[in-house]
Amino acid sequence: MQYKDYYKILGVERSATQEEIKRAYKKLARKYHPDVSKEKNAEEKFKEVNEAHEVLKDPEKRAAYDRLGANWKAGQEFRPPPGWDTGFEFRGAPGAGFGGFGGAGFEGMHGGSFSDFFESLFGHGSPFGNEFREGTRRGGAFRGEDHHARIEISLEDAYSGATRQVKLERPQVDSRGHVATRTHTLNVRIPAGVTTGQQIRLPGQGSAGVGGGPSGDLYLEIEIAPHPHFEPKGHDIHLTLPVTPWEAALGATLPVPTLGGTVEMKIPAGARAGQKLRLKGRGLPGTPPGDQYLVLQVVAPPANTPAQRRLYEEMARAMPFNPRPWEK
Repeated sequence: MQYKDYYKILGVERSATQEEIKRAYKKLARKYHPDVSKEKNAEEKFKEVNEAHEVLKDPEKRAAYDRLGANWKAGQEFRPPPGWDTGFEFRGAPGAGFGGFGGAGFEGMHGGSFSDFFESLFGHGSPFGNEFREGTRRGGAFRGEDHHARIEISLEDAYSGATRQVKLERPQVDSRGHVATRTHTLNVRIPAGVTTGQQIRLPGQGSAGVGGGPSGDLYLEIEIAPHPHFEPKGHDIHLTLPVTPWEAALGATLPVPTLGGTVEMKIPAGARAGQKLRLKGRGLPGTPPGDQYLVLQVVAPPANTPAQRRLYEEMARAMPFNPRPWEK
């Protein structure tokens, strides 16, 4: 997909105030409105202007968009950088695309009329793909609005549980009409066994109530950071286990890393590349706990010396074998 420069589309500087963005949008919307415009590609231009305004008029979406940086060029091939949306705190409880809470999702609000670029950043399944929930009223008091954010934790913390300091950025408009972010720090207890997509609710950490009403809550959606060795799938853990040809052929007992420490694993004789073995209960904690699955990868040592080459040649003579069934 291609990167869209929303500031360029509206013809404003990245430092523009919210009022300047509003004026630029109104001017261009009148210019390109399909009912009155005689401009070439008016309908397409009108859609682009509306999409740019949808992002830049909202301080929260604008702050997130600005986080991508100013070095992208319009039309440049684009994929959202990993973790680009973590650490932002926004109004509203998560929608259907964000941790399973209620709400139609932003996709339903704009009817799918925006570009793939917009959808990848702000559509269904993103932290922004939700409908804001206003605070509930009790008599003359209003409950504060809920907030949500996505945070990244290590797989080790998901396994053991931990208390971590989490820094969140809350976008807001300053007195001069510019979008800025305010950073605040929270101590968050991460329960053992939490998985990607699950949420931690912090009561009273959302917007303040009005007229004596209670504060809203803050929902933190968990994102587990990539691990160099382990791949979590729900509560199960997957690990690629390299073995030598003789370990696969003859069988072996090998030390295998798990999140809970190293264990001994018996590799059966005649094991095959791609074969999956299970360590029961060695995944993330839960009821029941997950398992750890080992996917065997047979790795042949290189023949870097004449002696090593002779060993391979002798093996080829002593054990004629063709692994390609279409040649048999």
